[in-house]
Amino acid sequence: MDIMKRLPLFVLVLTLPLAGRAEEQPPTFDDLIDAGAQWAQENIDEEVLQTLQNLKLTTVQDFFDAMLARFGSDNVIDIDRLKQMAATALPLLEAHTETQPYAAWLKAREDYFEVAEEFRAAAPSPLVEPGKPPKLIPNPPPEQERTMWTKQLEKRPAPEGAEAMAKRLKPIFVAHNVPAALVWLAEVESSFAPGARSPSGAAGLYQLMPDTAKSLGLSLFPIDQRLSPEKNAGGAARYLKALHDRFKEWPLALAAYNVGESYVHDLMEKHKAKTYDEIATHLPAQAQMYVPKINATLLRREGVALADLKLPE
Repeated sequence: MDIMKRLPLFVLVLTLPLAGRAEEQPPTFDDLIDAGAQWAQENIDEEVLQTLQNLKLTTVQDFFDAMLARFGSDNVIDIDRLKQMAATALPLLEAHTETQPYAAWLKAREDYFEVAEEFRAAAPSPLVEPGKPPKLIPNPPPEQERTMWTKQLEKRPAPEGAEAMAKRLKPIFVAHNVPAALVWLAEVESSFAPGARSPSGAAGLYQLMPDTAKSLGLSLFPIDQRLSPEKNAGGAARYLKALHDRFKEWPLALAAYNVGESYVHDLMEKHKAKTYDEIATHLPAQAQMYVPKINATLLRREGVALADLKLPE
């Protein structure tokens, strides 16, 4: 990867989340180069990079770098800056057979940009002090997130074929002592596209990462079992049950599903928290959107809030 050609993107991605943080030492030129290169190396799956380079889709590769960086930052509203890049990248992904699985993944996340844009429009303009950079707009509190996502999904139809797929997979969730309603997590993760793949290497209906899938007993070779709806659902259900056993509530369990158990545990320790709402605004931006989007999806599809889910009897 030619880092010098991609320098303008790295500067954009890395400096915008830092705006307004006058108390921190601003990054040097070398810091920006190193951080941008490291982010791409650690978060873009090697297979994805090779595919994009072979097809000369540098625009899409730039977008994935920017998107993962924004999703991993702690500022929700700045996600809206990726809306136009996403609109450019999606038809490029859809145009090639090799990249259509990544198009499915992106389509399941298009509304993140729209909701972030709505949050920006609703937020008061930050105060600008003379001689100082503008401060970041604070992250919306979890209740505002839930309200906004419920509004976003209130009239949205289920993805094509989703209802039949959900009916088919619900017994798998119940068999693992997980509420059947959580089958709709697949709408948030992949829009019920079994072949969906993320730029970070996750795959399938419930977007299982390779190491996670292996730990759950799924094989990646010679056939990637993550691409089987039943196998993927079984792995996701086992993982969700383990996370609920550990964190004792579904919002926390799903935050951990998205960003990792250790991350959520450490954040709870740092803030002496016991519930999702107590750490919500401190999570990475994607997770701050992810959990309330799941809540809104369950309300729309099953008429039940995430916090009210009961384990099967």
